[in-house]
Amino acid sequence: MLKAGITFKLLSKQSNNVRLLATAVGYKQALVNIPPTKLTVLDNGIRVASEDSGSPTATVGLWIDAGSRYETSKNNGVAHFLEHMAFKGTSKRSQTDLELLVENMGAHLNAYTSREQTVFYAKCLANDIPVAVEILADIIQNSSLAEPEIERERGVILREMQDVESNLQEVVFDHLHATAFQVLSGAGGVEHERLVDLASKHFSGLKNTALDVPDLAPCRYTGSEIRVRDDSMPLAHVAIAVEGAGWTDADNIPLMVANTLIGAWDRSQGGGANNASYLARAAASENLCHSFQSFNTCYKDTGLWGIYFVGEPLQLEDMLYNIQKEWMKLCTSVTEGEVERAKNLLKTNMLLQLDGTTPVCEDIGRQMLCYNRRIPVHELDARIEAVSVQNIRDVCTKFLYDRCPVVAAVGPTEGLPDYTRIRAGMYWLRA
Repeated sequence: MLKAGITFKLLSKQSNNVRLLATAVGYKQALVNIPPTKLTVLDNGIRVASEDSGSPTATVGLWIDAGSRYETSKNNGVAHFLEHMAFKGTSKRSQTDLELLVENMGAHLNAYTSREQTVFYAKCLANDIPVAVEILADIIQNSSLAEPEIERERGVILREMQDVESNLQEVVFDHLHATAFQVLSGAGGVEHERLVDLASKHFSGLKNTALDVPDLAPCRYTGSEIRVRDDSMPLAHVAIAVEGAGWTDADNIPLMVANTLIGAWDRSQGGGANNASYLARAAASENLCHSFQSFNTCYKDTGLWGIYFVGEPLQLEDMLYNIQKEWMKLCTSVTEGEVERAKNLLKTNMLLQLDGTTPVCEDIGRQMLCYNRRIPVHELDARIEAVSVQNIRDVCTKFLYDRCPVVAAVGPTEGLPDYTRIRAGMYWLRA
């Protein structure tokens, strides 16, 4: 009976290994089978990139390499203003005609502005791609910019600003950037050749010339802080960060793994005591905060890597102590098991974020502007898999250890340690 039991355990273990191997092989094969991104450059320099998944729906969009970062004190806010004006009619269509055309197609037309990019995109049935591309070309090249509409949208944008001011996370991150830096694509059922023909038809009139193109001034990171104390608020909103890596920096992948390792936690979602993240377990068991979220914000030439948390006034010092302790552990004593878990979670999140034609389209557009190419998913997976424990320690030592952080805090911030003490927590004395 004993021998039989041993044999059964060995067979069971071998069977599990076979299943795991089969799963790994299937996963790798699935990554390789993801449709490739095709790229064509038109004569005027417009790049047309697409991924044809055979989906009955598609997302087509224009990714423009300009955002609020390119603005000056004289034209601050113009990128977001132009985004609003794009849907107020063109020289060919009134606002009503434009809205009816989109609604009758059953399509969705949208836009957004970030610090480095302006995006206009449409989600529609694959058969309606020609109409969607024509609409995008029309609103980009022929917006009417009528004076009455400009004044009307001015009021809308001012109300949006008031809404943003009530979103304390947005407020904290705006302060964080202010103190730290003191100074076309398609996805879904898209045939590439068809998209190229449509782009040539509707965008060939755009000339590859411009006047007074603003230079992108280099960012100078400054370790510093902004505190907006308001004791009438019940909770403090705090962000602490260091200068991170730009999109094309080789250290960005290890920083992404380290960011995933620190993780996120929210008291309202329950759990935490058995969370794999040490910081989440500490936050849950010691009531250190209401929520926290690690972040890795990248730009072309720089970034911010850090953590945002919401907590009660008397817990701020303890929470900050635990954050910096986990950061120093990344530099000195992170384990292989922790790194492997973070890599697996990062790869899972990467695939989940590409679920649907719109996320894929956004990924293509962003990568074309950041890398001048679309990185295949299997290549990105291999880069993540290649990250080792020593990589994490070396990169975190480079970006975290003995570095001056930036701190932004809003609310009852009296319990937050002063900047000198926070700076002292960015290193450990070692014999």
